[in-house]
Amino acid sequence: MSRLAKGRAEIVLLNPTDYFLYLPLLPQVAAGVLEPRRVTVSLSGTLPHVKLVLGESDRIDLDARQVHYTGPEGESGTLDYDRLVLAAGSVNKLLPIPGVAEHAHGFRGLPEALYLRDHVTRQVELAAATDDPGRCASRCTFVVVGAGYTGTEVAAHGQLFTDAQVARHPLRTGMRPRWMLLDIADRVLPELDERLSRTADTVLRERGVDVRMGTSVKEATHDGVLLTDGEFVDTRTLVWCVGVRPDPLVESLGLPMERGRLLVDPHLRVPGRPEVFACGDAAAVPDLEKPGSYTPMTAQHAWRQGKVCAHNVAASFGDGERRAYRHKDMGFVVDLGGVKAAANPLGVNLSGIAAGAVTRGYHLAAMPGNRVRVAADWLLDAVLPRQAVQLGLVRSWSVPLDTASPELARVPGKPGRPGSEPAKEQSGGEPARNQPGGEPARNQPGGEPARNQPGGEPARNQPAVTPPPDQPPPGLDVAPGPVKRTDRPTEGDS
Repeated sequence: MSRLAKGRAEIVLLNPTDYFLYLPLLPQVAAGVLEPRRVTVSLSGTLPHVKLVLGESDRIDLDARQVHYTGPEGESGTLDYDRLVLAAGSVNKLLPIPGVAEHAHGFRGLPEALYLRDHVTRQVELAAATDDPGRCASRCTFVVVGAGYTGTEVAAHGQLFTDAQVARHPLRTGMRPRWMLLDIADRVLPELDERLSRTADTVLRERGVDVRMGTSVKEATHDGVLLTDGEFVDTRTLVWCVGVRPDPLVESLGLPMERGRLLVDPHLRVPGRPEVFACGDAAAVPDLEKPGSYTPMTAQHAWRQGKVCAHNVAASFGDGERRAYRHKDMGFVVDLGGVKAAANPLGVNLSGIAAGAVTRGYHLAAMPGNRVRVAADWLLDAVLPRQAVQLGLVRSWSVPLDTASPELARVPGKPGRPGSEPAKEQSGGEPARNQPGGEPARNQPGGEPARNQPGGEPARNQPAVTPPPDQPPPGLDVAPGPVKRTDRPTEGDS
């Protein structure tokens, strides 16, 4: 759109972060293959003629043509528009299964990937240090629910990651990390070609992943999960990858919907609202290649719909002709870690090293930046051992599964977007008091430390934290380290 406008229009991008996240490589961040910044691309650096506004949209007034938003520090703002493009994407899908919201974590944002890497590292280190075989087994059992793209790649990379850690931190004799992949479908990657599914299934099983199809979680507890087949699995880790749902922002517009997605015509325009366009996961775009159906919620469609949408916005001002969105399947790639992958570019089914080369080549071509850095990390990972350390940047309760914005880490007292579900107390994983490091940043992982850290200035509008009786107050004679928390977020905090 910026190239088409050539300075004749003011283009404003409202986004909660200052980066574009390349989601397909997120499992490699969780497995320690790539550094977090490798999968993020600066928006201001990539879009030099676009005004970036940091914030989350709270409400859209279609009649007044205004977008009301909340900034990263809680300030309110309003943006006027002549044309509005809704590309809000998707968030974690939460099913009504007891205990899942409290004990599981999703995998849609960078904070969630960073948390999972720290959590898995911690569990392996604690398992290696314990003499209790039952506790060792539970800490080294990792359950992934959902055998689609994300779940399959998380389990594949996770098994390699933990095996590499155990090589440096041996477990009890005869024990090794156990990854379980569950899905109610009858095969891995049910949305893809059966040959790709068989390739992925074979690689996972050969690697030692416990693949169970036709099985899911019936209930989640702090000590483990109860499966639908009646088995109880002792585990401290539950990764929720059952799928996504459109961002709840579009539901608040009161416009025609299709299974939570905003209905648009083939030109990506909202019927009855000629000034509003929508694309990506939040839009139900008619699939002209399959009449009567809508395009699936995949990155391939979102990327191509964005380009068509830009042309049609320009055409609405009389610059060029509008286009209908039409896309033919060019194939899929699934990264299984190491040199293994499953791919069918242009309908040609590949596996092994050839598929791995095609998969990585596709990712490098699709990324809008950081290609050299990503390739360098891949090269270093091939010749050097991975660094398995806990950074402690993201706490368990700051990445709740039912958040409406998985791209942001939540902090106590920060209001969430209207329409989002409240975060649960200590949502899954180890309690915050057992995690290393200080308080999380107020808005972003790794940012400015919270002011309610021991010895620091009390947070504004928050009561001072008083140490429990069995813990001395912080001072010069107190060694630094984890403290027992008394200010955990309560029910309703976001």
